[in-house]
Formats: sequence, C-alpha cells, structure tokens
Amino acid sequence: MSKQINVALIGNPNTGKTSVFNALTGLNQKVGNYPGITVEKKQGICKLPRGVKAHILDLPGTYSLNTTSLDESVAVELLLNKNDKNHPDVALVITDVENLKRNLLLFTQIKDLRIPTILVINMADRMSKTGISLDINALEAKLDTKIALVSTRKNTGIAHLKELITDYKNLSEKPNIAISVIDPNYFEELRNTFPNQDLYKLWLVITQDVNFMPIEKSTIKDPSSFSTKSESELKRLQQKETILRYKFINSILKETYKKDRNAATGLRANIDKVLTHKVFGYIIFFVILLTIFQAIYEWSKIPQDYIDQFFAFSGNWIKQSLPAGAFTDLIAEGILPGISGIIIFIPQIAFLFFFIALLEETGYMSRVVFLMDRLMRPFGLSGKSIVPLISGTACAIPAVMATRTIENWKERLITILVTPFTTCSARLPVYLIIISLIIPNGTFIGLSYQALTLMFLYLIGFGMSIFSAMILNRILKIKSKSFFVVEMPSYKLPLIKNVSYTVWEKTKSFVFGAGKIILAISIILWFLGSNGISNNFKNAEEIVSNRIAKNGLSNFNKATIKADIRAYKMALKDSVLKKVYAINTNDIKDSLHQKKQALFVTASNQEIASFKLENSFIGYAGKAIEPIVQPLGYDWKIGIAVLTSFAAREVFVGTLATIYSVGNDEEDTIANRMAAEVNHKTNKPLFNLASGISLLLFYAFAMQCMSTLAVVKRETNSWKWPIAQLAFMSVFAYIVALIAYQTLK
Repeated sequence: MSKQINVALIGNPNTGKTSVFNALTGLNQKVGNYPGITVEKKQGICKLPRGVKAHILDLPGTYSLNTTSLDESVAVELLLNKNDKNHPDVALVITDVENLKRNLLLFTQIKDLRIPTILVINMADRMSKTGISLDINALEAKLDTKIALVSTRKNTGIAHLKELITDYKNLSEKPNIAISVIDPNYFEELRNTFPNQDLYKLWLVITQDVNFMPIEKSTIKDPSSFSTKSESELKRLQQKETILRYKFINSILKETYKKDRNAATGLRANIDKVLTHKVFGYIIFFVILLTIFQAIYEWSKIPQDYIDQFFAFSGNWIKQSLPAGAFTDLIAEGILPGISGIIIFIPQIAFLFFFIALLEETGYMSRVVFLMDRLMRPFGLSGKSIVPLISGTACAIPAVMATRTIENWKERLITILVTPFTTCSARLPVYLIIISLIIPNGTFIGLSYQALTLMFLYLIGFGMSIFSAMILNRILKIKSKSFFVVEMPSYKLPLIKNVSYTVWEKTKSFVFGAGKIILAISIILWFLGSNGISNNFKNAEEIVSNRIAKNGLSNFNKATIKADIRAYKMALKDSVLKKVYAINTNDIKDSLHQKKQALFVTASNQEIASFKLENSFIGYAGKAIEPIVQPLGYDWKIGIAVLTSFAAREVFVGTLATIYSVGNDEEDTIANRMAAEVNHKTNKPLFNLASGISLLLFYAFAMQCMSTLAVVKRETNSWKWPIAQLAFMSVFAYIVALIAYQTLK
C-alpha cells in the first residue's frame, strides 16, 4: 500500500475527538477554512505501520447525520460525495465510553453509508472510576466492525488504532440497519425510481440540504410511480429512523455494556451544584477571571521585557552594522518595529489561550454556558449565545461563525451583531501597551491595578454586548421560539499535550495572521514617513537647526534635559556609580559638560526627525485627520494608527512603533518611545490618563476589523447588517471616548 489514504474523524461534541486527532497527528496539522465557506477545516498527517501515510481530516462535531447547522452539513456532504478529494477511505467514529448509547446513533448512520468504519471508544481510563465494563468482542460482532479502546490521557490504544486504520480494507461495509422498514412502500418506490443509487445515501440526499448530488428528472422511468412527501412527513420518517436505530443500539448494549449507576456520580453532582449555583457560580467565575488576568500580567513581564530589549538592540545593531541607506532604514525603522509590535505580546496572548484551553479541557466551560443561560434570557438570548461571546475573547471571526449552532434566526442575528463588542485577543496588544503607560504598578488586595483595569475592559465589552442585545431584541420584530440544551461533560484533568497544541496553533495563527498585515502596513508607513516633496521636508535639518540656534530647544526638551542633568549630578555623588562610570572627582565638571552636550545633540536630532516626519507624506495625511481625533486627546500620529488599525486592531501598536522609529537613531523600547511622546500644544506627555482612557474605551467599543465585517456579511448574506454594525459601533466608540477625554483632561 503506497498511496496516501484519507481518514475522517467524526463524533459528537465533547467525546475527545480533538484529543484523538492530536494523538494521531501531533504537530503535523494545520487549520484553515473549507473552500467558499466559513467553517473551520482541521487536517493533519499521520504515519501508520508498514510505511502507510494517512491524511486525517477532523470533521465538525455532530450528533447525527440529520443536519441542523452548516457545520453538520459540511460533514454530511463530505461523507456522501465520493468525488470530493477528501472523501474518506475509512471513517473513525469517536465515542465517549460514558455516553456510548447516544454516540452510537451517529456510528450506525455512517456505517450504513457503506464506508469502512472503525468505532473508537475514548476515555477508557474512566471505566474503572465510573463502574463501566465492556465486552469488546461481542460488541465488535454485533456492530460488525472493529473497535479501538483508547485513552488519550494514558496514551493507550493509539498503536492498535493505527493498525486498524492500516487494515481498513478488511473492514465490513455491511449496513447495521435496513432503512426501508420505516416505510416499505416509499422506499420500494425510491429503489425502483433510482435503481443505481444506494438507498440510504439517497434518503440522506432527499432529507438534507446537500448541493452536489442532483437527481435528474430524466432518470425517473415513470414519474407517476414516485410519490413525493412533504417536509413534515419526512420529519416523521426521520423520527422513526432514530427510534429504529436506538432499538438496535439498546438491544446490543443490553448484552455488552454494564454500568454501575452509583459509581463516581455523587462527587460530580456536588461540584455541579456549586459551580452552577445562581449566586456562588457567578462569584467563582468572577474569581477565576481575576486570577487569569492577574497571571497574564505577572507571568508575562519577564519574557516581554526581554523581547522589548531584544528588538531595541536589534534595530540599533542593524543601523550600526549595515551600510547607511534606504534598505537599512527600511529594516530598522519599518519592518523591525512593526513586527516587534506583535511579537512583544506573544507571552500575554499565549497565556490567554492557555487558560481558555484549560477551562475547556476540564469541562468547566460547559458549566459556564449553562450558568450564563440564566443571565442571557432576559436580554433575548439563550445560553448558546454565550459560546460565541466567550470564544470572541480569542477572535471575533470564529466567534461569529460559531453562531451557526443557534437554530433560532433572531437569536443568531443578535448574537452576530453584538459579538464584536467582546474583547478579542487583537485588542489585547492595544490594551496592554496603553495600560502600562497610564496605570501605576500598585496593588489592591493582592491584585495589580493593571490586571484590574484589563478585567474591567473585558467586563464592559461583555456588558455592552448584553445591553446591545437587549436593545436589538426590542427593535427587531422577528417572532421566534427556542429551547436551550447543553451537555455537561465529565470533569477531567487537562491533558498538557492538548493544551500545548491549542496554545501553539492559536498563537501561531494570531502571529502569522496579523504579521502579514503588519509587515505590509509597516513598509507602506515607513515609505510614507521617510519621503516627502515639500521644501520643509527636504530642508528639515537646516530649518530646525536655525530655529534651535535662534530660539533654543522646545520647552519640553529643555525640561527633560534639566531633569536628566539633575539625576546625573545625583549619580555623580554616589561613590559606587562614580567607579562604574570611571569618573574622577576632578573630571566631574568635564563629565557634566559632555553629558549636557550629548543630551543637546539627542534632543536636536529628535526635533529634526519630528519636523521631517510632520512634513512627510504620512504627516500630511495625519494632519488632515487630526481635527477629527484631536477632541479625543489624540495627535495626528495616533490618528494614523487608529486609521490603519481598521485592517486589524493589533496593527495600532505596530503603526506607532513604525512612526516613532522613522528617522530615530536612538536605541529604545517601544514603550519608552510612547511614554516620551509629547503633545506639542500642551507640552505634556501625549499618553496621559485622559487620552489613555479615551483610547482604551474607543478600542473597547469600535469595530476596527474589516475581516469581521466580511464574515458578518457572509453569515447574514447581506451588507445591511455589517454596515449598520460598523456605523453604530464607530459612532458609539467616538462619543464615549470624547466624553471620557473631555471629562478627565
């Protein structure tokens, strides 16, 4: 066997499908979207015994082949369409040993498609804890398949599973159920009308919304012999099919599956009572969030400082080592600062995904969904809406796509429209850099002010989404009724391997996804900031030098030099520092003179670079929009950063890093450059409490993400909703930021 085989992983949600996928593929996996639709496509490569290679495709989770969402339709279409390049040679149906009865419904449906099917019973390590015993040989015989009993936690059964995949040609393709017994006359008509079609596949094509298997009228020998059924009649037949399958499953499990109902259930029930309590449940969730944000700040400080210093050193080293010219400036002032604006936030983003993965792996996230249903109902939503809102903390794009699980159109539309208010990881770089500049390092009851500020931003984003949902629920006159059902998986210790894969994939996706945009924008910004056609730009050095000779340095630079000199004088009085600087007492006067000269030269160069930047192409563009952003406390540089960040929110920091680096020869970190930036109209630091809070609130409420708008358009099939979403969020963000700045200044 030399060719690569296709293997499809399919199963109910919360059966450990992702764990099996990770165990088979390791890091040989990638995530994308199915062509033409916004459904995540996860695939990887697995090396099997005897030199066989398998292409593993992780299909969206589904409870049955009777589809209710776009995710499930993707799985059904792939299983039915043999012309698809990813059509499986063998299907692995992943089941949970504690919920085997429900999981086997999907297994019998897939096996009836005559696809070689392996039953993978996962979480085998829990059998002894939950009092479960299985007769594997008898179960294999009755289901006419091969079974792999695996535990991804203990890493057992994976080798056996690989052997079964390798020998997939020996698997039986005989169906479990004779589908025709639910309505013999109707299925006899189908068989006679379409003699060349498999009966069960034909049944799925008729009852599901699939687009690839057209039934031409010319193939019908006698149209009058085929009686069509209404949608309600088809639904009743589907119900009969489900009942028939469960009768078959019950008869098998009665002989092969035993479970002690009293084993290990009391502890889980007691924990659930606390975690989903109408008071303590919310308190516990709030404490968990506080702990997460505190850890994000405390744990990431050291690696972030090293990254910041590395990029500052690298930019200076490049300028000193490479020949002076446009290419060196492009790297040192364009590409490097832009990329550093994202790389520096990898620690915080990785920790955020780490904690989210922990909550999902332990089973706690499902309890949060259940808990939040009580909170969402008064606002016209259900607990299912909390899944997109929580996943929106990673990215609004997959969060909007996650609304497909909401059957009720009104609830789904409202959730799509309010989800972008949830603070996503793209906002995190903006929040972190601004918070570090304007919020002091103190603590309150052991929690840092900065962590509390970050949590506050997350909470107001979530609060605004709930408030907007309430307004939309009253405005949108769409009559609907829905039911909320959520599965509570068993509690389990998180698998470090699964958590690591999640952190790696999500962080990599964030960095490379944002990196492409930032690299392009950084190059464009560098070019616009390094070139100009006016005489002021061409003669900047001469103009500024004459102005300094006539009027001296700016008031801010004068004050800065005085402060630096005072600090230097104090250092000279310290005997230890004098030894470090190798300064003799007799040389102090000369040393002070040299220090003043160095500070004067640095300040002069900064004023020249600033004047040149203001008269460059980007300076003129910034000055054009400055009247719009000035009432918010921003200058033209921040205005440019806000404008470019519409491509992606995280571009904001990279844009400022590039702008501040253009023409600047000083080795310094991005945070220090932003902290030193001056509002030349007030001669005060640009990033102060008023302007900083204004910026934080603007990004908390503004859309600022064209990719999200594109996804909203695709999900709603109309430009009306994303345009309304953009207009409302932008205007609301501007008004809130304006009020905040004007109040605090």
